[in-house]
Amino acid sequence: MYISRAKWPSKNGKVYETIYLRESFRRDGKVCKRNVADLTHAPASVVAAMELALKHQDDLTALGSLKDVELLQGPSVGAVWTVCEVARRLGLERVLGGDFAGKLALWQVLARVLEQGSRLSAVRLAREHAARETLGLMRGFDENDLYENLGWLTDHQEKIEKKLFRLRHSDAPPTLFLYDVTSSYLEGCCNELAAYGYNRDRKSGKMQIVIGLLTDGDGTPVAVRVFEGNTPDTKTVAEQVRTLQENFGVKETTLVGDRGMLKGPQLESLPEGFQYITAITKPQIRTMLSEGVFQMNLFDVRLGEVEHEGVAALDLRLPKLLPAAIGRVDTHNKLPQHRNSR
Repeated sequence: MYISRAKWPSKNGKVYETIYLRESFRRDGKVCKRNVADLTHAPASVVAAMELALKHQDDLTALGSLKDVELLQGPSVGAVWTVCEVARRLGLERVLGGDFAGKLALWQVLARVLEQGSRLSAVRLAREHAARETLGLMRGFDENDLYENLGWLTDHQEKIEKKLFRLRHSDAPPTLFLYDVTSSYLEGCCNELAAYGYNRDRKSGKMQIVIGLLTDGDGTPVAVRVFEGNTPDTKTVAEQVRTLQENFGVKETTLVGDRGMLKGPQLESLPEGFQYITAITKPQIRTMLSEGVFQMNLFDVRLGEVEHEGVAALDLRLPKLLPAAIGRVDTHNKLPQHRNSR
């Protein structure tokens, strides 16, 4: 048996429909049809129920109530698999290692990518996503394991940085490194590096830590160091130079940093083969202007002008003589001398 529907338009523009419960059978080798019931005026729910019953007539257990069906949803796979695959291609999984500590460290990185939060939130995130299955952390872990793992990362930080550096720069070290310093304030006061210093977050009365980030010429981080909160920017340079020499085997390179960290003592202490790019300070500019090292007419050659909606948005001027924005200027001879510079 089956439900048969037929529609046809009438002269008055309306469309009529007839619904029949039919059965088919054979007579003398021919297929014949017979109307069992006229369902045209039956409620739509009755017709739908009959259609469902006929559809499952060979297995009526499929018509059980949906209230008895228990729906289960497993952990999400897509997000954690994607970031894990990126980590593998970058070599991070190989560098951290396949033991429990290395896998925990990898999850701490992936959790920060997926959803920034605390160690406890990283544990909850692992339950929602298929972290244990994807990373092979079948043993399970809690926030205490993650906090202990931070200590493991601290102990192995330089070793990890070396491996990542060699993996990325296996042919030869870069000829350019970028360095900058920032700070992060703390709500508490028990951090062993916490101290009062120049607060870039403008949080007066808050202790802070100072963070120095060293990257290659492409801007990819290669080393990060944390200092006491009252450490001047200039005092962080020596540690990064040591990292370049001892950990990465860099002998000749150019270090780029702002004028707040690359000053006279730091420039003088750079090893042989290390060059630098930095900026001169405003007092130095004023002194050089007053002594005639810089003449304003050296900067009157227009290179180009950008206009937007009839307004000059950018005016580019090319100096006739580029003084010591790179290297240093010998103010005695009034001519630029480039020491350890390009």
